[in-house]
Amino acid sequence: MAFGAIDGMRALAPAYDGFILDLWGVVHDGTAPFPGVLDCMKRLIGAGKRLVLLSNAPRRAEDVKRRIAVIGVPEALYHGVMSSGEEAWQYLHRRDDPFYAALGRRCLHIGSDRDLEIRDGLGLAFVETPDEADFILNTGPAGWEDTIEDYAPVLHAAHERGLPMVCANPDLVVIHAGRPALCAGALAEQYEAIGGRVRWHGKPYPSVYDSCIELLGIADRRRLLAIGDSLRTDIAGAANAGIDSLLIAGGVHAAEFYADGRLDLDRVAAATRESGAKPIGVAERFVW
Repeated sequence: MAFGAIDGMRALAPAYDGFILDLWGVVHDGTAPFPGVLDCMKRLIGAGKRLVLLSNAPRRAEDVKRRIAVIGVPEALYHGVMSSGEEAWQYLHRRDDPFYAALGRRCLHIGSDRDLEIRDGLGLAFVETPDEADFILNTGPAGWEDTIEDYAPVLHAAHERGLPMVCANPDLVVIHAGRPALCAGALAEQYEAIGGRVRWHGKPYPSVYDSCIELLGIADRRRLLAIGDSLRTDIAGAANAGIDSLLIAGGVHAAEFYADGRLDLDRVAAATRESGAKPIGVAERFVW
């Protein structure tokens, strides 16, 4: 059975009032917007649609805005930003959830220098080893070339001490400048595999979609469409939130979905069946 291909958003725009857009893999590749994306966003805004950007970036929403502006996505082309890092920060700040109420204040931060802003305003003491820590804040590997094996010693030491982990980015991999790189979710998944306890934030968990819907100001979920490139996070997350989704083939699944440089719809259909995902269709890129 062929999987339904969508040539562009012009065919879908009349059916929806609000759009929740993944960033990395849909809007940009980590260094620049994909061709045609900014034009598509302009056309949707011009048609009176509302756009919210939802990223599994382990950073505050304002930090995400600044970063995407630098790579060429202006604030005039969307109505709001929500991120997994923002949600994690809010829970760490409020501590009105039993998991967070039980956390101490000594934090071992696994992350890169790009992620340091998430520490601000939390009143935490950041330590260097599991022996000193009460919990782990995981925002992802420090370097683009890092591997799971690089973090095995610290994860095993943390597990031996029973440290809980806060994962501020559920993604397993991201395509950075055309190459796959590990994300925080891969480390958190490994931590759970060895028996560690993890609290996850972002897609595919429903609470982050509730935040997006507040930003959109559209209560009828039948009039919302989530657009993403990951079956595991974007498409599953939309289903968990009760909204339609469109799968972008040219992102994290590109190596799986393309054969000899051409999109193979049978491969896409097989992958969606295996995952249990039910997007309304697939598009090669987010274009008008």
